[in-house]
Parts: sequence; C-alpha cells; structure tokens
Amino acid sequence: MNNTGLMNPIIKSKMSLLKTLILIVIIVFFSNVNAFVDYFIHPEIPFFDKEHLIVGFITGIFSVILSLIILFYINRLQNINIEHNNLLKELSQAKQTAEDNNRLKSAFLANMSHEIRTPMNGILGFAGLLKTHGLTGEEQQEYIRIIEKSGVRMLNIINDIIDISKIESGLMKVDMKESNVNEQIEYIYTFFKPEVEAKGMQLSFKNTLPSNKAIIKTDREKFYAILTNLVKNAIKYTYTGTIELGYNLIQKQNSEFLQFFVKDSGTGIPKDRQNAIFERFVQVDICDKKVQQGAGLGLAITKSYIEMLGGTIWVDSEEGKGSTFFFIIPYNAELEVNSTLKNPVPSVKVWNQVKNLKILIAEDDEVSDNLISNMAQKFGEKIFNVRTGIEAVEVCHTNPDLDLILMDIQMPEMGGYEATQQIRLFNKEVIIIAQTANGLSGDKAKCVEAGCNDYIAKPIMKDEFMSLLQKYFN
Repeated sequence: MNNTGLMNPIIKSKMSLLKTLILIVIIVFFSNVNAFVDYFIHPEIPFFDKEHLIVGFITGIFSVILSLIILFYINRLQNINIEHNNLLKELSQAKQTAEDNNRLKSAFLANMSHEIRTPMNGILGFAGLLKTHGLTGEEQQEYIRIIEKSGVRMLNIINDIIDISKIESGLMKVDMKESNVNEQIEYIYTFFKPEVEAKGMQLSFKNTLPSNKAIIKTDREKFYAILTNLVKNAIKYTYTGTIELGYNLIQKQNSEFLQFFVKDSGTGIPKDRQNAIFERFVQVDICDKKVQQGAGLGLAITKSYIEMLGGTIWVDSEEGKGSTFFFIIPYNAELEVNSTLKNPVPSVKVWNQVKNLKILIAEDDEVSDNLISNMAQKFGEKIFNVRTGIEAVEVCHTNPDLDLILMDIQMPEMGGYEATQQIRLFNKEVIIIAQTANGLSGDKAKCVEAGCNDYIAKPIMKDEFMSLLQKYFN
C-alpha cells in the first residue's frame, strides 16, 4: 500500500509547527531586544530582576498572540491561494469536458441525422420510383429490396437508441437460460457468411468444446447481440482478407471462463482511440471524415451486455493490420440439453394448413391495421377490425367462437392490457397475441400477465408472424 498520500499531510503539519515555533522565537527575541541591549550597556543592573521579568513576560505574551495572528493570516492566504489554484484547475477541466461533450454531441447529432436521413432517402425515394409507369418486374423487385434494406437499417438505429436508453435507465434485465454457444456461433457464421463472401472475404469459426460441454447458463439474446455486434463491426471495417470468430476455455483466478474472440484483417484502431470506442456515440473516426454507417452505439451496448453477464471486453489492434476483440464470460457448464436455440422456420405449407380462422384485429393505426389484415386474410375466414379496446371486448362478447385476437397494446379509450383482462373474464380459450411498438424489456411478461398467449413486436415480419400461427394453430 502506498502511504505517500497519508504522510504528506503529517509532514506538512510538522513543517507548519516548526515554522510557527521559529516565528515565535524570532518575534520574542526582537520584542525583548531592548532588554538585551540594556543588559550589555548596564551590566550592573540584574537582567532577571522583577521589572525585566514582568516586561519580558508581557512582551512575550503579546509577541505570541501577534505571531499567532500573523501565522493565521499567512495560513489563510496560503489556503486561499491553494483553493484558487484548485478552482482554476477544476474550471479548466470543466471547460475541457464541456468542449469534449459539445464536440461529441455535435458529431453524434450530425451522425444521427445522416443515419436517419440516409435510409429514409432509400425508403421514400424508391417508393416514389415504384409509381413510375412502365417498370419491369425486375426493377420493381430491386426497388422493393432497397426499401426493405433501408427499413432494416433504420430499425437497427432505433433499436440501438432504445437499448442504450434501457441500459442507462436501469430497465435492462438479464434472463439467464441454457444456451449452446456452439450453436450460437454456427448460426451467426451461417447468417453472415453470404455478406462476408459478397465482399470477397472469408468468414470462419472455431468451436473448441464438444456440443455437450458447450451448454452454459447465460442470457441468450444478449449473448447473441454481443457476437452479432462484434461481427457486424468487423464486416464494417474490413475490406479484404478474413474474419474469424470463436472461443477458448481458460482459467482465471481459480475459475473457468469462456474467452471469445472476433478477429479481422481490417483497418485497425489507433492506439489513442482504443479505449474511446467503447464509449457511447463514439466511432473510431469522430471527425466526420470517414465515419461509417451506424450510430456509434454498438460497442457501448456490447460492453454493457458483457458486464451484465459478469464478463469484460478488450481489444488488441494495430492500425492498418486489423483488430481482435476479446471478451470473457463465466463458464457455467450444463450437463444436459433441454432446449434448442433454433427458432422454428415456418414452412410454405403453413399458409395452406392454417385456414378458416375467425380473427379479431384490434389496432388503432390505419397502416398497421392494413398490414396485419393483408397478412391475415390468407388464412382468415372472417376478420373483424376495431380501433379501441372497448370495441374489442364488445366483438368478443358477440362472437364467442373467435379463434385469434391480435391485440394492440396502446389504443384510445381502453388499452390492450385492460381489454385482454376483461376478455379473459368470459373467454379463456381464444388465442390472444399482443402486438406493440414499445419494444421495452419486460413487455412480453406484462402481456402474459394480462392474459395474452404471446407477444410480437412491431414492425411485424411475415416469417415471425407465421411462426406464431404455426405454434398455436398447426
């Protein structure tokens, strides 16, 4: 333990006491100099007579009082000077922090404006071009593909902002379940392989544990988001060469951890920026010269997720030669696999298998209602459309044979939670699927608690929608 910080105040205190004693001696000496001179001029007069003692005693008291007053003001001036210097230092640091924050804010706002306007340009621009007469079927499909791609990009930005808001507000919760890390990595490899190969690069993975030992207790969604963010980051900053992801089992402080890595041969990160990249709204190049697609939130979210899972993250990078991101999480091995990570992918046959359903769509937004109605009409025999929770309850009263209710959570007059609770009082069999644009953690639990069977978040995708139908009606 370093005691320098504790010893400094003691040393300063002793020095101040020594100075005080020296000052008192000097003052007492000069205050009684007349008595000393008188003694040497008139040696016949006793120096320690009554008169000299009284005068010396009184003079000494006044000298001590005077020296203490002088010392008090000297110390006071020194303290004022120290406080002044500290205040100047704090003001200088605050000024620097304010300038840095202002620079970050300006860069973030400029980047967010770019990130929102760019996909909107693709969505609105190509939606307008779809109105052009004489387009070929191939051109129409290309325009639709661009609109979908732009929509996904905007949704990613919105999701990042929501995630970072949930993290900062403490709403983000950890849901620990069995997860097979081998399957997660293989799934991510399969998902990103076409995108990497489209750039003329190679993607590979390394699973070091057998499948039966690769089962751990962790938050599947956050673990998936961590790997996804790191691989997407590698793809973004790599233009030639390879990207590799994998893990190794390591020992650290008498505990076992899984150390994951995502390695790329990309542009690399300057040494002075390697800590800053994990901060919110920061990219490698914040000066707006080479800013890449994204809000600069991915690594900050990744770092927060890893810390929630009990791990840490760091980067080993050299500019121009690539980067390797490492992170560790506890290795809590499970002996048996009771669940699978693979989501059911709806077959085309589901469209034909699920038919003749009686469906109620409770949705106050016209566009969303139109979208869901178009999806539902392929397998619905009769569809009811309502705009409020009160209307939804009334339709359920008059139609007890409903098969499915797609319940919007936020509606005027009566919301989806209350409407579901009232419906469950007289109909416990109908399948109720909540559909909402909130997207906050805990929403699904709230929906189930209110009486819903399941939950789907907007924007509603066809495959996800069909998976739910397959789950309840196949």
